[in-house]
Amino acid sequence: MYRGGKEVGGIRFPLGSFEPIEEPTLEDRHKFIQLIPSIAPTLRQIIMKCPHALLRYPYREEGWTIQQIVHHLADNDMNAYLRFKRALTEDEPLASSYREDLWAELSDYTEVPIENSLSLLETLHFRFLILLKDLQPEDFKRTVRTQTLGSITLDIALQRFVWHNQHHIAQITSILNRENAKLHKE
Repeated sequence: MYRGGKEVGGIRFPLGSFEPIEEPTLEDRHKFIQLIPSIAPTLRQIIMKCPHALLRYPYREEGWTIQQIVHHLADNDMNAYLRFKRALTEDEPLASSYREDLWAELSDYTEVPIENSLSLLETLHFRFLILLKDLQPEDFKRTVRTQTLGSITLDIALQRFVWHNQHHIAQITSILNRENAKLHKE
C-alpha cells in the first residue's frame, strides 16, 4: 500500500504517495481499522519527547510546523469522519473540501495548545471505531464524491484516513530524528 520514502517523497512524503488497495479483503479492512486506535497514542508519545521549541519548527523549508501538523490532523480527521457518516446516510454525497493551507494560518493553529487536538483525536477515533465496528462489508462499497479525488468508496476513504495520519506522524518523526542527529554531531 505504501511505497517507501521516495522524493515523491523524502521529507515531504516520507511514506511515499498514497496507493490504495482497490479491492481490499475483509482482513485488509480489519487491519486498517485496527490501526486507528494506535494513531493518537503514537502521536502523543512522539510529541511528549519533542522539545517545546521544536513545536514551531517546520518539517521542511516552507512546510508546516509540528504544531500546525497536529492541529491539521484533528481538523482533517473531523472532516473525514463527517464525510464517512454522510456517505453512510446519503447517496454519494458531495463532500465539501477546505483550504487546509489557509486553515493552518489561522490563529487556532498557533494559539491553541496541541493537547486540545490530541484529546480531540483520541475522542474522535474512539467514535470512529464504534461506527466502523457495526458496518457490514457492503457499507464499505458506499461512495462519497470529493472535489479533489472524485468518487471514492469508504474502503478507500478508510485507507486514506490511516495513511494520512501515518504520513504526518512520519513527518514529525523525521524532524525529531534530524534534530537528534544534529545534537549528536555537536
